[in-house]
Amino acid sequence: MRTYVRTVLVVFAVFELLLGLWLSIVPKTFYDHVPTVNWTPPYSDHLFHDFGGASLGLGIVLAAAAIRLDRFLTVVALIAYLAYAGPHLFFHLGHLDGGSVVLSTGLAVILALMVLIPLSALAGARRLA
Repeated sequence: MRTYVRTVLVVFAVFELLLGLWLSIVPKTFYDHVPTVNWTPPYSDHLFHDFGGASLGLGIVLAAAAIRLDRFLTVVALIAYLAYAGPHLFFHLGHLDGGSVVLSTGLAVILALMVLIPLSALAGARRLA
C-alpha cells in the first residue's frame, strides 16, 4: 500500500507542478488549447496566473508528502488536493453542455478519476506509520 500511496502522490504532484508552470508562464495557451476550458468565457489573465500559483503550491505539498510519506503530511496533502478536485468535478458535471457527448463524457470520467484515485490513496494512508 505504501508504494501505491507514494505513486499517487508523485503522479499528482508532477501533474500539478507541470500545470502550475504552464499556467504561470503562458496561461493564455492553456485557455486556448485545453478542451472545455473556454466553455466559460471570458479569459482572465489574473485568474489563470493565480490558478498557476495555487497549482504550484499544491504540487509542492504533494511532492513533500511523497518524499516523507508520513501519515499526517500525506493525509493533509491528499485532503488539500481533494478540496480542489471535488468542487472542480461538481462544477464541470453541472456544465457539460458546451461540447460533444464524447468530450463531455471523457471530461466527466477524467475528473471523477482525479477524485477517486486520491480518495483511494487517502484510505491507504491510514496504514502509514
